[in-house]
Amino acid sequence: MLEKKHLIQLANVTMPFGKYAGRVIIDLPEDYLLWFATKGFPDNQLGQLLALALEIKTNGQESILDPLRNYPVVH
Repeated sequence: MLEKKHLIQLANVTMPFGKYAGRVIIDLPEDYLLWFATKGFPDNQLGQLLALALEIKTNGQESILDPLRNYPVVH
């Protein structure tokens, strides 16, 4: 179930590894998210956030997260 905390995490949590380490999840390039989708998202919270980021980007809705940037992240 999608909750506000997931959107806050998307707008604030950074990628922990790889080429885009340190970049906020929603700011990852769509091509990178598509690549992850073909390889398989990790089976954890990070994978769920990556899949949600791809869904939001695919639908051109990234701007809905702008007001949530710099919110305290709830885990």
